[in-house]
Amino acid sequence: MLFLQQYGGFAAAARKTDMTRKDGHRTLSRRERQMMDILYQRGRASAAEIHEALPDPPSYSAVRAKLRVLEEKGHVRHEEESLHYVYLPTMPRDTARRSALRHMVSTFFEGSVEQTVAALLDISSAKLSKQDLDRISELIEEAKKEGA
Repeated sequence: MLFLQQYGGFAAAARKTDMTRKDGHRTLSRRERQMMDILYQRGRASAAEIHEALPDPPSYSAVRAKLRVLEEKGHVRHEEESLHYVYLPTMPRDTARRSALRHMVSTFFEGSVEQTVAALLDISSAKLSKQDLDRISELIEEAKKEGA
């Protein structure tokens, strides 16, 4: 999760064209990605909640301005609750997750799923339980059957 937050987060764009949808994460600044990560983690949040959750936060006004920019770019929408806005990502979390993962595989692993899985297993091997490893093995077997 930290890797995705540092290198793209769940900040893919919800734009109208396919080209923009594929390259949406490239249109976000580091701070915008951080804000999108917070929204995906929480599902919805007010500007004050986002401001509070940001590392080394800018001013509250700057957070509100960034939220307006994210809304103009099509990444977030707002709903009015009581006397303030609550912001929500426009793209479902699963879609954003797949987009971020595709970007990570393409950028850091030359498009190789094998290299990606090897790196994930390398960094998490000490933390994987037998149940985790069994489930991963099952997923690999299913993929083999589908590919045959």
